[in-house]
Amino acid sequence: MDTSESSTAPEAGPDDGPSPQDGPRRGWRRWAMDTRPLRRPAYRRLWSSTIVTAVGSQLTAVAVPKQIYDITGSSAWVGYASLAGLLPMVLFALWGGAVADAMDRRRLLLITNTGIAVTSVLFWLQAAAGLDSVPVLMVLLAAQQAFFGLNAPARNASIARLVPATELAAANALGSTVMQTGLVAGPLLAGALIPVIGLPELYLIDALALCVTLWAVVRLPALPPLAGAGARRAGVREIAEGFRYISRHKVLLLSFLADVIAMVFGMPRALFPQLAAETYASYGEGLALGLLFAAIPIGAVLGGLFSGTFSRARRHGWMVIGAVVAWGAAIAGFGLSGSLWVAVVFLAAAGVADMVSMVFRGAILLSAATDEMRGRMQGVFTVVVAGGPRLADVLHGTAGAAFGPRAAVAGGGLLVVALMLGLAAAVPALRRYRI
Repeated sequence: MDTSESSTAPEAGPDDGPSPQDGPRRGWRRWAMDTRPLRRPAYRRLWSSTIVTAVGSQLTAVAVPKQIYDITGSSAWVGYASLAGLLPMVLFALWGGAVADAMDRRRLLLITNTGIAVTSVLFWLQAAAGLDSVPVLMVLLAAQQAFFGLNAPARNASIARLVPATELAAANALGSTVMQTGLVAGPLLAGALIPVIGLPELYLIDALALCVTLWAVVRLPALPPLAGAGARRAGVREIAEGFRYISRHKVLLLSFLADVIAMVFGMPRALFPQLAAETYASYGEGLALGLLFAAIPIGAVLGGLFSGTFSRARRHGWMVIGAVVAWGAAIAGFGLSGSLWVAVVFLAAAGVADMVSMVFRGAILLSAATDEMRGRMQGVFTVVVAGGPRLADVLHGTAGAAFGPRAAVAGGGLLVVALMLGLAAAVPALRRYRI
């Protein structure tokens, strides 16, 4: 069956019946976060581990560029370090997706989480020893991102084996909310702790947090390839087969294209410093810059906290289309805003739309693909999510220099709306997809 026209989810989870104590939600519970997946012990263990690590990983994400800048006094070296981590992450995410389809995903999670924890310990040791070596930091960052690239596809693909299809959107909302909360709380906590305890201890906290993840993964059930899948390798041929699978299943291809459209043309973060220094300078450049960077994650967290308003929707395709269009419209509104507070509201609204888009794109990838392909789909997803905003930085930076930052932002948002509506009109597979 071509799953681009399918309305059911193959091999979605342990039980496609109603979740424990499931039923109509009344009063404020209709709007609050949908917590049905947390009633399933295996998923609850996996999700609980992300609560600690979502914050812990951001401590290292702040500590590494801080340490590099302290050593070199150059923002350029901070940028080079980011690139040093990107390439291994991309390569190993693609390969990791194939590996996740060929072996027990729980075992792969144990191996990769151990690798990430070891690199965090090495970060701590080099800082405590006062090495002050940029090459060492870049090698450790590359290794950590390689382990992350191997880990993410297995982790995300496992969700469909732990919850039924009807709860995939709710599970994605729970996971995305925790990650977005980490993006807000982690940097704030790092900024507060660095003057008090120093960089070495910041790395150590992350390493200890990863031990919680290891314990949670140990307690997961085995997640081997499903019976009848047969022995598989994890080489170039299998990675290529993943891309061929995407090309044959339109709804999967369209879900990736929707994210590319939203992020590449509608993520204006490269222009935040210029907007803070010029358009919103009267509010205080530091305040403006902090609010601009924080607004989208805060909006995403709010969207997750009220995921009960949308997580039970069955027309996943229309939810993606509507969310991407809403994202583009909010970004266009941000670009046209002369008031910082209005701009922050538009960015927060964009964050809510981004949360909805993440939830349903993730659900489509898990439900529209067979289990033997889910790892590779998640590998491609990891690359798209990481690469899209970086391409957007180049595009918006260039457009901002040519047309001015506000025009570049507003134009990008309107382009997102036009491209998404045009794609939805031209190819009906996404509009028709539902569970």
